[in-house]
Amino acid sequence: MNCHMDGDMENQVEMEEKTRLINQVLELQHTLEDLSARVDAVKEENLKLKSENQVLGQYIENLMSASSVFQTTDNKSKRK
Repeated sequence: MNCHMDGDMENQVEMEEKTRLINQVLELQHTLEDLSARVDAVKEENLKLKSENQVLGQYIENLMSASSVFQTTDNKSKRK
């Protein structure tokens, strides 16, 4: 009878260990899904910011080319 109880205890410990491992795997899967979603969101934001930076860069170039403050010194030397 003692042997039977030892077997039950071993089964109980084994089941608890399996349950713990399954829960750990599920937690890791949720973490992976969360991180993947965050990466996707960051990629989207990055693309948006790149596009905005291109537009702003072009706008700044246009402003600089239209402003005499940013013209090359060649124009000043020609005036003299």
